Amino acid sequence: MKKIVQSTLLTGFMMLVAFHQSFAQAEKAEAEIQQLMRTTPVVGLSVAVVKDNKVIYNHSFGFKDVEKESPLTNESIFRIASISKSFTTTAIMQLVAKKQISLDQDVSELVGFKIRNPKFPNTVITLKMLLSHRSSINDSEGYFSLDAIDPAKNPNWEKSYNAYEPDKGYMYCNLNYNLAGSILEKLTGVRFDKYIQQQILDPLGLYGGYNVNALDSNLIAKIYEFNKETKGFTLSPNAYAPRTEEISNYTMGRSTPIFSPTGGMKISANDLAKYMIMHSQLGKYEGGRMIPKKLSQQMQAIISEEEGYGMALENTTQLIAGKTMIGHTGSAYGLYSMLFFEPKEKIGFVVISNGCDTKTINGFNAVLHQTVNSLYNNLIR
Repeated sequence: MKKIVQSTLLTGFMMLVAFHQSFAQAEKAEAEIQQLMRTTPVVGLSVAVVKDNKVIYNHSFGFKDVEKESPLTNESIFRIASISKSFTTTAIMQLVAKKQISLDQDVSELVGFKIRNPKFPNTVITLKMLLSHRSSINDSEGYFSLDAIDPAKNPNWEKSYNAYEPDKGYMYCNLNYNLAGSILEKLTGVRFDKYIQQQILDPLGLYGGYNVNALDSNLIAKIYEFNKETKGFTLSPNAYAPRTEEISNYTMGRSTPIFSPTGGMKISANDLAKYMIMHSQLGKYEGGRMIPKKLSQQMQAIISEEEGYGMALENTTQLIAGKTMIGHTGSAYGLYSMLFFEPKEKIGFVVISNGCDTKTINGFNAVLHQTVNSLYNNLIR
């Protein structure tokens, strides 16, 4: 009995020590981030840290609304920009798993009009090429409407293609993903925003979505664009444009870019971290499996060697020294976002700023890069 009591006391003491150590490490990280914000222009930052595939830390700094001096909270939601692409790919992979679609399928058959590089008319452009940015399609004619690449709608449609053959080169292209979102609608008969809600967000228990009108406006963090000349910030109201009239006149499989499958997800850092854990576990989550392990591996596997890009996820060694991280960044309207994880070590980071300096480190926004490394050094290493 005495040994049991001693063992219990020792365990309790060790847990108390670990708690105090963790608290001290979190305080140190917060102090470093606050110092960064004092020396660098930043409106706000929301962060989440994952260890052992669990969110161990979530904190927010700065303002949600500068004019009202409303602070960011851990419940604040942001438009996360291009990290949104992974939600679109995850949804497509669900259809691949059900054999409703193939990654090698001709996009022309799926979209409903001709998708062919005019310089290589006999080369099929596949769904996989869209998702890996190897389609030879570009954004020069715009990407907010499928009309940009439709020969029946745009007399300059040929300019939407690069000079190289499909699958022979890489160019990051938002139109690729708005096409993919349209394909999702055509195949499922469900509007894009609702499909993502039903098939990804709801099963994972996450609050967010592509339709800003369906979200609590009190939670939305305003986005501010940094001006290099004045060193000040300007509100970007278009980041959350409701587009009510366009939605009321919606055409399935054609109006999809209204919700921006390429960049329109709105979600908190904490919930985005929970979504990231699913990908770190190769499609598995607490309630089941989002996508098969093999398809999750395909998303993360490098397709374009030089860029380290797979399908809506990239591999990089430039974020944390000595680590190969998998994830994605986002930037739009002044917002910068970052989601990266290391699946073998079961660690990961989400950092979102609703406005900050635009300087870079190793190709990443400097504020986000420094924040991730502070979180890693203090809470993980």
